[in-house]
Amino acid sequence: MSRAALRRPGPPLIFQRLTDQLAELERRGLRRSRLVREGPQGPRIVVDGREILAFCSNDYLGLANHPRIVEAAIEAASRYGVGEGASHLLSGHSGVHERLEERLAEFMQMPRALLFSTGYQANIGAVTALAGPEDAIFSDALNHASLIDGVRLSRARVVRYPHADLGFLSGALAESGASTKLIVTDGVFSMDGDIAPLPGMLDLCEHHDAWLLVDDAHGFGVMGPQGRGSPAHFGLRSPRIVYVGTLGKAAGVAGAFVAGAAEMVETLLQRARTYIYTTAAPAMLAAAVETSLELIREDEWRRERLRKLIAVLRRELRGSQGALALSDTPIQPLVLGENSEAVRASAALRERGILVPAIRPPTVPEGTARLRISLSAAHSEDDVLRLAAALREVCPGGAAMHA
Repeated sequence: MSRAALRRPGPPLIFQRLTDQLAELERRGLRRSRLVREGPQGPRIVVDGREILAFCSNDYLGLANHPRIVEAAIEAASRYGVGEGASHLLSGHSGVHERLEERLAEFMQMPRALLFSTGYQANIGAVTALAGPEDAIFSDALNHASLIDGVRLSRARVVRYPHADLGFLSGALAESGASTKLIVTDGVFSMDGDIAPLPGMLDLCEHHDAWLLVDDAHGFGVMGPQGRGSPAHFGLRSPRIVYVGTLGKAAGVAGAFVAGAAEMVETLLQRARTYIYTTAAPAMLAAAVETSLELIREDEWRRERLRKLIAVLRRELRGSQGALALSDTPIQPLVLGENSEAVRASAALRERGILVPAIRPPTVPEGTARLRISLSAAHSEDDVLRLAAALREVCPGGAAMHA
């Protein structure tokens, strides 16, 4: 019998499996789609030719389209070009990169900082460089996917502790005989907006001789004096802190950095595969971040406006059936429960010219699908009042949470 005769009619099975998997995502309300934005990021964006009031960006300080930052990028592109052509350890590390690392370390009041191309790479690189098969990692149950992937790749023994449960964490650390212990946590949790109990965690690190890695993607620029992040919010300084800051959210540009003790940062430079084996980000982005850092340091009014807008939104929704979760950060989640309900509410808001994303599993646990509202200093009080009025219409029966 010929090979042709043995072939089955229709699409190959490997494609059919993908088709079936996509259909199952559709059935469960988990299939995602992308919007195509026209023009720059901002409180109002244009999608399909229509201007929409957006509460979906992590541009918390409204810097993504700041003219000083744009000009810094243009000037650096003219001088350095748009690509580095090599990794930092070959010929991709420019004077602009070096200067930015020094300024980040100074800003964070830490001995040294190391640039990464993305926050995902920074987390994976830091975790896998600091912990291996002979070590133990203690990971919060609600940590970001990049931390979870880093933990898995490290091949360390993993203890997944209940969210922010210091009692459980203390017991787990006491039972561990690992030579290196590494606690990893979000600083501000990306889907809930709450802040990790960092003072208690650092106390445990001191007692059990452990590292504390803080992924502060949503705290850098927003929390603490001058926006120095979640540890600074609590007044914490320690060589045990491994600080991961993201530059594509409040800073408005792209990339990330890890800051902390000089020995720790040098270890990452020598061992972090996501740093060693990737092309350096363009110098134009580093120059843009330099200018952004100046604005983060100088413009306290941006953080003050954020605090005011958070208070306005929480005041307007207090007492409604669909109340907000406990959060004092720009991330204000409205948990609705079922996937279909979150998708319906998001679509109803969009019909009213407001964009708030529906967040579903696996990003959040089953049964906790939500609207993730993110506020920016670029929003006005009227913008927030309009959002609150629309939410009262769209979510009259939302899952009640703490107001």
